[in-house]
Amino acid sequence: MLAPALAVGARAAEDPAAPALKTVADLTAQNSLAINIVWTLIAGFLVMFMQAGFAMVETGFTRAKNVSHTMAMNLMIYCIGMLGYWICGFAFQMGGVGFLPTLGGAVGLNHEVALHVSGRIFGLLGLKGFLLSGSSWSGSIFALFLFNMVFMDTAATIPTGALAERWKFSSFVFFGFFMSMFVYPLFANWVWGGGWLAKLGINFGLGHGLVDHAGSAVVHLVGGAAALAGAIVIGPRLGKFTRAGKPTAIPGHNIPMAIIGTFILAFGWFGFNAGSTLAGTDLRIAVIAVNTMLASAAGAFSAMLYVWLRYGKPEPSILANGMLAGLVSITASCAYVSTISAVVIGAAAGILVVISVIFIEGTLKVDDPVGAVSVHGICGLWGVLALGLFADGTYGNGLNNVPGTVRGLFYGDSGQLIAQSIGAISCFVFVFGCFFAFFKILDIWIGNRVSPKVEFEGLDVSEMGAIGYPDFAIAPEVRSAGRPTPSASTRAAS
Repeated sequence: MLAPALAVGARAAEDPAAPALKTVADLTAQNSLAINIVWTLIAGFLVMFMQAGFAMVETGFTRAKNVSHTMAMNLMIYCIGMLGYWICGFAFQMGGVGFLPTLGGAVGLNHEVALHVSGRIFGLLGLKGFLLSGSSWSGSIFALFLFNMVFMDTAATIPTGALAERWKFSSFVFFGFFMSMFVYPLFANWVWGGGWLAKLGINFGLGHGLVDHAGSAVVHLVGGAAALAGAIVIGPRLGKFTRAGKPTAIPGHNIPMAIIGTFILAFGWFGFNAGSTLAGTDLRIAVIAVNTMLASAAGAFSAMLYVWLRYGKPEPSILANGMLAGLVSITASCAYVSTISAVVIGAAAGILVVISVIFIEGTLKVDDPVGAVSVHGICGLWGVLALGLFADGTYGNGLNNVPGTVRGLFYGDSGQLIAQSIGAISCFVFVFGCFFAFFKILDIWIGNRVSPKVEFEGLDVSEMGAIGYPDFAIAPEVRSAGRPTPSASTRAAS
């Protein structure tokens, strides 16, 4: 077999067309790489613009006396998070990811700290890429950094809504660094950096390991779990609960602002989900984009029907809640399900988010001004599990080094649902535990909460030194009466 092969190789070398064919092949590969890098950057730019959406939703659904403070948190989490992620977060997350075929193959991120047990490898964190200091790295590294940084920033932004209107800005700053440098990167490594959750398939035969295309767990459940821990430790806003423990409505000051912010988030979500292919040459991006749209529509519609039938009014904040819930829930599975499944997943999330908000506020007595725990935490959890149910085997061949495509329980692979469940539980336990301890320690050290006087008057002057609306007199407390919907359902989530 060797001699004929050598003879063929010799004839090919003598073929005058061979150099031209090689040139064409090289140019094609270069063009594909360029397309993928540009696609990844543009998608990252879209995700970055979601920060404006978060700022508008959170600020619109909180009170006017805290406008400067809420907006400032949304501005500075981007800056603080970026710096922390640049220092060490990126290295911890992606430092051992290894081969990235869509971004040029071996990109130099090849140092993963791992446990070796009974012939199995359990990746824990990367150790390559601190300060982006690799002098020989190509543009692929920087595209990967930008794209992953804005995802981290989304997770870090979520608690700013849940803790709004009573959070010390100094405590918020420490939170931003802790999230971007340690907690988010570690869990993201376990899923997207080649860590142990991604290896549940090859190590234990559980489907393709934890599959999370764009972050129902890595971004949204992480942010939701952190938000829940912070809201529990910091406590409810003044006047939120009566002495009997009944929640009272504290309406936001600007519904139009919040609805516009919701549209901005929905627009940026196309970069979030479709961009996570890291390949503009992957034509699955069209399927992902359509599934994303459909789930958001189904979430808003089902939430509208639910509150309209139960409480008598289709309140605008619930429509925003439902749309965002649909987007969060489809984020994990958008590449792996049919349009019918996308609608089912989004519709279920629209109802789930309303029930969750009422339960968290009415039963758990946790004050979450913008419903972030429900939209991102609960619907993120649903999104992770939904992939384990609805993945139909049309995509994902060879993902996480497992042969074949990704299939959920309804398409013959119960192991995938088990992997998704392990991932969801691990995410919540790890993130909630880390942040509960973090907020407790910080409370002892510098305190997490402003004084009652500052909270009553508004955080803008005392915390930020600037009033959000200087041309208007802001009443310190606003109460609503006779609203047809429960207090918890009168606000949208960021």
